[in-house]
Amino acid sequence: MSWGTELWDQFDNLEKHTQWGIDVLEKYIKFVKERTEIELSYAKQLRNLSKKYQPKKNSKEEEEYRYTSTRAFLATLNEMNDYAGQHEVISENMTSLITGELTRYVQELKQERKSHFHDGRKAQQHIETCWKQLEASKRRFERDCKEADRAQQYFEKMDADINVTKADVEKARQQAQLRHQMAEDSKAEYSSTLQKFNSEQHDHYYTHIPNIFQKIQEMEERRIVRIGESMKTFAEVDRQVIPIIGKCLDEITKAAESIDHKNDSQLVIEAFKSGFEPPGDIDFEDFTQPMKRTVSESSLSNSRGDGKSEPKFGGKSKGKLWPFIKKNKSPKQQKEPLSHRFNEFMTSKPKIHCFRSLKRGGAGPEDFSNLPPEQRRKKLQQKVDELNKDIQKEMDQRDALTKMKDVYIKNPQMGDAASVDHRLAELGQNIEKLRLEVQKFEGWLAEVEGRLPMRTEQARRQSGLYEAQNTSAVNSCAQDRESPDGSYTEEQSQETEMKVPATDFDDEFDDEEPLPTIGTCKALYTFEGQNEGTISVAEGEMLYVIEEDKGDGWTRIRRNEDEEGYVPTSYVEVYLDKNAKGAMTYI
Repeated sequence: MSWGTELWDQFDNLEKHTQWGIDVLEKYIKFVKERTEIELSYAKQLRNLSKKYQPKKNSKEEEEYRYTSTRAFLATLNEMNDYAGQHEVISENMTSLITGELTRYVQELKQERKSHFHDGRKAQQHIETCWKQLEASKRRFERDCKEADRAQQYFEKMDADINVTKADVEKARQQAQLRHQMAEDSKAEYSSTLQKFNSEQHDHYYTHIPNIFQKIQEMEERRIVRIGESMKTFAEVDRQVIPIIGKCLDEITKAAESIDHKNDSQLVIEAFKSGFEPPGDIDFEDFTQPMKRTVSESSLSNSRGDGKSEPKFGGKSKGKLWPFIKKNKSPKQQKEPLSHRFNEFMTSKPKIHCFRSLKRGGAGPEDFSNLPPEQRRKKLQQKVDELNKDIQKEMDQRDALTKMKDVYIKNPQMGDAASVDHRLAELGQNIEKLRLEVQKFEGWLAEVEGRLPMRTEQARRQSGLYEAQNTSAVNSCAQDRESPDGSYTEEQSQETEMKVPATDFDDEFDDEEPLPTIGTCKALYTFEGQNEGTISVAEGEMLYVIEEDKGDGWTRIRRNEDEEGYVPTSYVEVYLDKNAKGAMTYI
C-alpha cells in the first residue's frame, strides 16, 4: 500500500490532504494551549479562594481556629492550595511537553512538506517539457510529410505535362526529393523524441513520483503518530498528578475525621465561662408588715437600708453583690414588680468597676478587671507568657552582646568593647522593667486564682478613690495620672457605678495597726488632694513612704501619725530604705 503506486495521479489532492493534516495539528496545539490557560486560571481561582478564607492575622478569626472543626477547615484550605499547585503543574507540563514540542514539529513539518511538493512539481514540469518536445517533433514530422506529398504530386504533374520544359521538370523532381528527405529526418527525430519521452514518462510515473509520494506518505504518517503520542502525553500529564491530588483529598478526609465535637464543646466552655456562681434563691419580702426589708446578699435589688447616701471612702469596703445586677436608684424602682426586675437581671450585662489605671487609647483595664474571673485569668496568664517571652529575647540579646564584648576585650583590633556598654545597659533596664511587669501581672493572676485575698487594702483603697472621683451621674474609671502641670485628665465611660452597702466582711480592717515607714520621699510638685483618700503636699516637702506604688500610679505617704493618704507617684521622688527593696526612684 503505497501512495506512489495507488495515488500516482493525485498530486493536487495529496497536497490538499497534507495541508489539512498540518491544520489539524495546529488546531490540536491551540486546544492544548487553551487547556493550559484554563488550568492556570483554575489554579489561580483556587488559590484566591483559599487565600480569601484564610484567617487574617491578629484578628478575631484567628482565635476561632482553635476549634477542631475550624482547624479542619483551615487544613482543607491548605490542601486546596496544594491542589491548585497540581493544576499549575499540569499546565506547565502540557506547555513544555506538548505545546512547545508540537509547535517546533509543525515548523519542521511545513519545511519538509514544502520540499517534497517542490520536488513533485519539478518532476511534473520536466515530464510536461518532454511531452511538449514530443508534440513539437510530431507536428514537424507531420508537416514535413505533407510537404513531401505535395512536392511529389507537383513533380508528377510537371512530368506528365508535355508543355513543360525539361528544366522545370528537373527542378520539381529535386524539390520532391528534398521534401522526402526532410520528412525522413523529421520521422527519425520524432521517433527518437518519442522513445526519449516514453523513457522519461516511465521514470516519472514509476520512479520519481512514487519516491516523492512515498516521502510525503511517510511524513503524513509521522504526523499522525506524533499527534497520537501527544494525546497520550496529554493523558499522562493528568495521570501523573492524580496520586498527589488523591493525597490532598485524603488529607482533607483526615482533617474532617479529626473533628471532635466534644473537644469543641469544651473549648466553648473555656472561652466563655465567667467563673460566677448562679444566683441564690430570692427572699420573700413581706409588704404586709410595716418593717424594714432586709437586704439579702442574693437579692436582685439593693436599697440604701439605713438611709446613708454613700459608704465611707477608703474605709469600709463594699458588700458582696451579684456582678450582673444593676443597682436601683430610687424607691420607685425598688417597688417595681419582681418579674420585671428578674427580666432586667437576665438581659443586663456585667458592670464591673475598674480599680486599676486604664491603658491609654480607651482600651480595657490593664488588669482585665472588666472581664469575668475565668476569662480574666486566661488573659492574665497569656500576658505573663508574652512578657516572659520578651524577657527571654532580651536576655538572649544581652548574652550575645556580652560574648561580643568579651571577644572585643580579648581582641581589641576587632572592635571597641565600650561600644556595646550602652546597649547592654539598655537591655538591663528593659529586662528589669519587663520583670516588674511580670510581677505585677503575676500578682493579679494570683489574686484571681485565689492564692491572695480577693479584696486587699490596696483594692479597697483603689475602690475608694474610684468612687470619690466619680460622683456624677455618669461615672468612669480613671485612665491617666495627674500631669506635672497640675492638670488631671480622665475619660468618662457610659457605665453606671454600682454602689453597694458595706458588710461585716471589711470590718476586720477598721482597726489595723499603722503601717511602718519603708522610706522617704520629696514632693516634686504641689498636689491638692481634693478627693477622699488622697493627701495634699507642697513642692519640696519631705514625707514618709508607707506603701510604694503597686502599679496603679499612686504612692501612700504619711506626714504625721494622723495625716496619711495617696499622692500620684509621678509627683514625688521616692527613697526607699536599703533594707526594704533597695533604693528606687520614681520620677
